[in-house]
Amino acid sequence: MNIPFSFKGALKIPFKEKSESSHSEAKRTGLAVLYKKELADQFRSKRFIIVLILIAVTGLASIYSAGLGIREAVEQQESDFVFLRLFTSSGNSLPSFISFVSFLGPLIGLALGFDSINGEQARGTLSRLLSQPIHRDTVVNRKFLAGVTVLSVMLLAIGLTVGGLGIILIGIPPSLEELFRLLLFILLTIVYMALWLSISLLFSLLFKQTATSALSGIALWLFFSVFMNLIAGLVANVLFPVTEQASASVVLRNQRWQQGISRLSPTQLYDEAVVTILNPGVRTIGPILSEQIEGAIPGALPLGQSILLVWPHIVGLIALTMICFAISYVYFMKQEIRA
Repeated sequence: MNIPFSFKGALKIPFKEKSESSHSEAKRTGLAVLYKKELADQFRSKRFIIVLILIAVTGLASIYSAGLGIREAVEQQESDFVFLRLFTSSGNSLPSFISFVSFLGPLIGLALGFDSINGEQARGTLSRLLSQPIHRDTVVNRKFLAGVTVLSVMLLAIGLTVGGLGIILIGIPPSLEELFRLLLFILLTIVYMALWLSISLLFSLLFKQTATSALSGIALWLFFSVFMNLIAGLVANVLFPVTEQASASVVLRNQRWQQGISRLSPTQLYDEAVVTILNPGVRTIGPILSEQIEGAIPGALPLGQSILLVWPHIVGLIALTMICFAISYVYFMKQEIRA
């Protein structure tokens, strides 16, 4: 009797599909368990409490200082996008809220991840964890996902608290466009801090000592925050020196080169992006000639136009975050971990 198909082959297919489904389900289960464990450790750590208090105190102080000055402007009938000006205006003795976030954001990201891998290696918990029936990439994935979750919860809580205090100070509720701009600012800040979290994760893989990884992250932050602008100015002045006899085209090229080199820093990208998002009056982010603005109608840009203006900055920050995490992922998968 001829059989049109092989029972052996027919029986193999269901087992294979069952094996693949159980494999993926076990991977998801392992990631969920380790993610919850890492998240609980982050929220219970003294480091998280110190960082939260630091950014909350500085943020509330800057908003309070700016709110007092904005309330006087409101009384003088200057009421365009008052709620957003809470985040961009500086007080008498304190910088603006976005200045604090730009300065402290990298430190927060570095603080959450500088000892994520080498710390567990020093304690001997990483080798015991990898000896369990879990996938190797689950370890590095849960570190990054838990860190991004902590940053998101922190920024949302502080953003809502600061916004509530601002409404109490100025007495003017935000419009729908202002809420969207504030939400976009929070999302962009999460990406910015996640970039430094991925950098700290990479340094924790490259260096065995936690102190070395922390100092390396701080050194990189200082280079991009302080020295990058100095280097950009030096290079631009060498290529296009600005003297008393310099023409307008030379001055324009000098400024463009200086801005282009400084944009190699993620801090510069973030600063330009958030200022454009939170200030609808910003119509350009580069140097232009007076002839180029003749005939332009003054006014605020809609949200869509502001996003298009800084879209390369947003894509650049997201790409840098993904590249840094991808390098950390590949390096961890190929790293030899001994007990």
